[in-house]
Amino acid sequence: MNRERNVAAAKSTRNDVQGALELAVFAGGRVTRHPLPAEGRVSLGRSPENDVPIDDSSVSRRHAILHLGPPIAIEDLGSANGTRLRRERSVGPTTKLLELQPEEGKTMELSVGDAVNLGSTLIVILPREGAASAAPGQGQGQPIVLDPAMERLYALAERVAGAPITVLLLGETGAGKEVLAEHIHRRSPRAQGPFVRLNCAALSESLLESELFGHERGAFTSAVQAKPGLLETAEKGTVMLDEVGELPPSIQVKLLRVLEERKVMRVGGLSPRPIDVRFISATNRDLAAEVKRGAFREDLFFRLNGIALTIPPLRARIAEIAPLARALADRTAGALGRPAPAFAPETLAALEAHRWPGNIRELRNVIERAVVLSGGDTLLPEHLLLDAAAALPPSEARPAAAPVEARPAAAPVEAAAASLADVAGGLRSELDAIERRRIVDALEQCAGNQTQAAALLGMPRRTFVARLSAYGIPRPRKGKR
Repeated sequence: MNRERNVAAAKSTRNDVQGALELAVFAGGRVTRHPLPAEGRVSLGRSPENDVPIDDSSVSRRHAILHLGPPIAIEDLGSANGTRLRRERSVGPTTKLLELQPEEGKTMELSVGDAVNLGSTLIVILPREGAASAAPGQGQGQPIVLDPAMERLYALAERVAGAPITVLLLGETGAGKEVLAEHIHRRSPRAQGPFVRLNCAALSESLLESELFGHERGAFTSAVQAKPGLLETAEKGTVMLDEVGELPPSIQVKLLRVLEERKVMRVGGLSPRPIDVRFISATNRDLAAEVKRGAFREDLFFRLNGIALTIPPLRARIAEIAPLARALADRTAGALGRPAPAFAPETLAALEAHRWPGNIRELRNVIERAVVLSGGDTLLPEHLLLDAAAALPPSEARPAAAPVEARPAAAPVEAAAASLADVAGGLRSELDAIERRRIVDALEQCAGNQTQAAALLGMPRRTFVARLSAYGIPRPRKGKR
């Protein structure tokens, strides 16, 4: 009976996740994330007219369509370099890499977490990052706030939300700036309007201008029809400019004009269009220092800095680590169709002893990997694969201001770190063996062509060549197969 309830809960969580998905696109050495609707069609391709444009020469102008259901499926539109789904299948002691390719005009069903190659780029459907920060029982999108400094920060954010003032969010990468921005939006009078996020560091200057401000038909070669920019589509809502410190100088000038006049001029347009949006910006840079250095406009900084809210790093919020880890594990297990795993006391001790330089984003990656690696119902320290050298010193591990739940059964932090160091090597060796086998299989499938094998694995060629040396795999000679 308990098992049936666990399975039912896992299925319910999986349905929730399918309503809060995002598409991670790995192209050109960068990763961009695009929120996905609960249902409908999402076009993918090199043309900026697509719902998700991918600026990579190996991707066709109209490459594929994502069908969001359930079920989730992908359809190739006759692309030049193909659409390939890569899945691993265990055959005895070895792991084989299978490559599936849909026929033109036919769909192929996908699961959350599947890796798909469009040409040499890689896309993966994942649970949306903001949604993964919600704890079970707190409501969808409700952040976990237990640390006193975070409670004060969110209390201030509640007051700021009701005013039309611009907000600048400061903090390390992965600290939770987008979660706070969405919280401000949900608590504002604009909550019924759209929340539109743009990563300013993820697009080239020309694409960034078109995405922000839109363009008219004929503005450039591929502009076959007019397209409104994100500032127009966010009408009556909120725009979050993530990594705003990366804006090129030319875009800074145009954004300043929009902030001052509340009008936007499309690329190729003749007259400005009025907009009614709220701006929330986020950066991990010291913008005041960037202004002094001449890399960021001072007048734009003042416009964006109506009020600045600084998010403390995760290592300073130890009371939140365990609840966040449990929420992330529940989401990941639900996406995989599994019951939520339990955490061993020594696992929680190891998590709380880690420095978390990547903050919540790093925690999410660690927990997702641990859920996949664990074979049972409990997550153990060896599943985390944490770097023991990144453990906090005992004096920093539990600051007095952080109300941490007492766990008498937990092993000391030093013992957990030492145990982790002992067992992590074995798991890394197993993972290295799997990756070596995949590389050898890819070389065999591509007749020794290293460039094609790297593309098949979704790996930059330079990284692929480095892996050959690291694993002692002889490099095929040109002209020999």
